[in-house]
Amino acid sequence: MITGEGAGRVTEDARAPGSLPVAALKALKERLVALDVTAGARWAAAGALEAVRTADRGGPVRDAGERAALAELLQVAAWITFDAEQQSASRWLHLRALELACGKRESAPAEVEPLVLAVLSMQEEHLGRPASSLRIARSVLARADLPGRVAAIFHVRAGRALARLGQGPRAERALRTAGELLADGPSDRDPAWAWWFDRAELDGHEGLARAALGDPEGAVALLHGAAHAGGDGPAYRVLFAAELTRVLARAGDWREAETAMSGLVGAVPGVGSVRALRVMGDAVRLVGQGPRVPRRTRDTARELGRVLRGR
Repeated sequence: MITGEGAGRVTEDARAPGSLPVAALKALKERLVALDVTAGARWAAAGALEAVRTADRGGPVRDAGERAALAELLQVAAWITFDAEQQSASRWLHLRALELACGKRESAPAEVEPLVLAVLSMQEEHLGRPASSLRIARSVLARADLPGRVAAIFHVRAGRALARLGQGPRAERALRTAGELLADGPSDRDPAWAWWFDRAELDGHEGLARAALGDPEGAVALLHGAAHAGGDGPAYRVLFAAELTRVLARAGDWREAETAMSGLVGAVPGVGSVRALRVMGDAVRLVGQGPRVPRRTRDTARELGRVLRGR
């Protein structure tokens, strides 16, 4: 089981490939999901990697149920390490999860494979490889009869990549399609893992796409809505508030940037998304390098930088 301050400990009753029973694999996964949702990747990454070391020794997996449960655990660990900016580990975990999901058609855990590809596509865009991100998204969208929520997620991935590639009309069309699919509401065919994809998530990604297309005004409106949507969204969504601050700083809107940074200073100690913390650091640097920045904005940026260094 996972204990302690999120870094986690895993029981030592698994010393060989395939020795963890399906129930134990599922319990590990659920604990990691709960820790990531409530605390974030900064505190979940060590426990995720320890869980993987215990559960997957790289040997043969005995049956379909074990194969599916292990693939799902690896996918969760891959997501956590992605949000913790441990990108090499995340990619390896995603590829291992895909190997388990697709290695044998008769035992493939069908639901987890598109989730792995959704995060891989986002990772490629995050690392500055939008063409690769777009290829992954389009490969899934080419499949027949995708559940509506899954199709919407991959249209968002395509839209983000197209925006980074400077293809504005195509990006807007992809994001509009995602919005239409989301407006149709949930269906019985949507996988359980798609629970987090809602209007706030779509607005945040559309805001990032508009920022990439050079539309800071449109980006700010959407990111502000996503950042202040409330509800029980996952912990990583502080990323949208961080991105809002960076967009404002890049646009030289110092008054609004100061307001946004002020709202983040007190939140930093509890932020678990390392991606979000790095975006905040970028915003601080942009203010520090900016021309004619008001003293109050510079002071707030310095305070946010101080809190980030001591987190």
